[in-house]
Amino acid sequence: MSKNKLPLYAIVELLMRLAGIDPQIGNYKNHSERGDNVLVKTTNGTIQLSRALVLSQFHRPEDIEKRELESLASRFRRKLSRANR
Repeated sequence: MSKNKLPLYAIVELLMRLAGIDPQIGNYKNHSERGDNVLVKTTNGTIQLSRALVLSQFHRPEDIEKRELESLASRFRRKLSRANR
């Protein structure tokens, strides 16, 4: 892993954990990094992760508490369906 790139599989693992809380989150499509934030697009919407959280998932996933994941899952933004646009 290069110094500035985040490991993709850590992002995907986080999404899998979050989908266990909210199945509507969907599957990974892509992501973009902006400073300390990571905007992740899924099949059903978007969610913003912190770079620190992704690195925590990479190095010590057991340190991420369920309540932190629940809080994060509640911030998931569903994309609007075409019928609602």
